[in-house]
Amino acid sequence: MKKDNFVSFQSSASSGGNIGLSTKANNDKPLLIENWLLHQVLDFLGNPDIAVTLWTGETIVPSHTSMANRLYIHDRNALYKLARNPSMNFGDLYSEGRITIEGDLVQFLINFNDALDRVENSAGYFKKSIHHILAKPPRDNSFSSSRVNIHHHYDIGNDFYKLWLDKEHMQYTCAYYPVSGMTLAQAQTAKLEHICRKLYLKPGDSVIEAGCGWGGLARYMAKHYGVNIKSYNISHEQITYARKTAKEQGLEKQIEYIEDDYRNIYGKFDVFVSIGMLEHVGRDNYEKLGEVIYRCLKENGRGLIHSIGRNRPAYMNAWIEKHIFPGAYPPSLKEMMDIFEPFNFSVLDIENLRLHYAKTLQDWLDRYNSHVNTVENMFDKDFARTWRLYLAGSTAAFVTGSLQLFQVLFTHQNNNNLFMSREHIYKGGLHD
Repeated sequence: MKKDNFVSFQSSASSGGNIGLSTKANNDKPLLIENWLLHQVLDFLGNPDIAVTLWTGETIVPSHTSMANRLYIHDRNALYKLARNPSMNFGDLYSEGRITIEGDLVQFLINFNDALDRVENSAGYFKKSIHHILAKPPRDNSFSSSRVNIHHHYDIGNDFYKLWLDKEHMQYTCAYYPVSGMTLAQAQTAKLEHICRKLYLKPGDSVIEAGCGWGGLARYMAKHYGVNIKSYNISHEQITYARKTAKEQGLEKQIEYIEDDYRNIYGKFDVFVSIGMLEHVGRDNYEKLGEVIYRCLKENGRGLIHSIGRNRPAYMNAWIEKHIFPGAYPPSLKEMMDIFEPFNFSVLDIENLRLHYAKTLQDWLDRYNSHVNTVENMFDKDFARTWRLYLAGSTAAFVTGSLQLFQVLFTHQNNNNLFMSREHIYKGGLHD
């Protein structure tokens, strides 16, 4: 390693005081081996645009770094943990407050993740071990495991999600921003309308929904398109909220919210829709989902699946899978075809809304940050930091293209009752 790749200096006492370093930590000088280790890690990561300040106040800066983003490592063991397994331990250390970030958190994570991606794609010494770290398979999504996984994420309290989701629809999926300057609420309404137009909804249609969240799409379809809907979900908190809200809006006769697994869907319907559930289905269950759709979709029925995905197969970030989304797996388009091909479904349209999800997440993060004190009072500071990192990291993943957002429209192979263009989606369509 060339020493002139870095600049090292001692930070002022005032800068150290702003980040809560203890007197004991300040007197605990790093060993030569630890300085060497930190330089090796930065060199191995390609010297990203990140300055690092140790528990002593000493700062290590790659020579090209702008100092806009700085990582503070508050104790010796945190450095060793970060060097040993950056993909998993970075999140744990941040949540515990043992490392902190100065500057824009999203931009820091973009730089950090870009560095890890470069390592994974290069032929470096640690490539095999890094790949092993990043390639931990998700937990399974059997009947029993799915309930546990969903409970872990969605049943932590509706009041928590109300702090930062849109108030009208409570949408926890990618919004749609076709017009510059749209608010989060406007963009979520636009997303619901976009889906309805793609599905050619008309009054009297029967709709089956797999994974309904807090029920916003079903309410929108019933209210604006006059359809009848059955919506399945295994989150008790979400189903309770959805039923209560539908009743308050006088829509309970058109919507039936069912607390059950998608594998138990039965009946025949004009439309199948699933927004943000496929990530929780699990790679091994795609053909089973296709079987469910095949048996419930009428001959001229239409279907749409909206899901986070990837350009090529890869597991979910290990830290997010462990702490936020147990069992989650974002598929590639090739993998998604295992839902459609065994049952000869025809794919009609694929749209990628990646940048819309980056904007959605930034809006969520801004709202979350404005309520972070409330979150700390609801839970604790570790929880608040965990969710801030998750929202910021997800924003960075969509900005860099590590994650995609696919909407796939499909039907039976012999359905000829179709529009000949996309004009109905963008110029009034079936609902103005």
